[in-house]
Amino acid sequence: MANSASARKSARQAAARRLLNAGLRSEYRTAVKSVRKAVATGDAKAASEALRLATSTIDRIADKKIVHKNKASRHKSRLAAAVKSIALR
Repeated sequence: MANSASARKSARQAAARRLLNAGLRSEYRTAVKSVRKAVATGDAKAASEALRLATSTIDRIADKKIVHKNKASRHKSRLAAAVKSIALR
C-alpha cells in the first residue's frame, strides 16, 4: 500500500491510466477483428474500408504507446496483405 501522499496520487493516476488504456486496447482489437471478419466474408470493398478505419485506429493507439509501434506495423502489414489477397481473387 502507498505510504506517502505522492505515492497515493501516483497509484490513483496509474489506475485511471489503466482504465483508459484498457478501452483503447479494446478498440484496437475490435478494429483488427473487423478487418479479419470482412476478409473472411470475401467482400473486398468492405474489407478495404475496414482496413482504412483499422489503420487509423492502430496508428493512433501506437502513437500513444498503448501497443508497441512494431506490433502495430506488423498488424497493419498482415491485414493489408489479407485484404490484397481477396482483392486479387
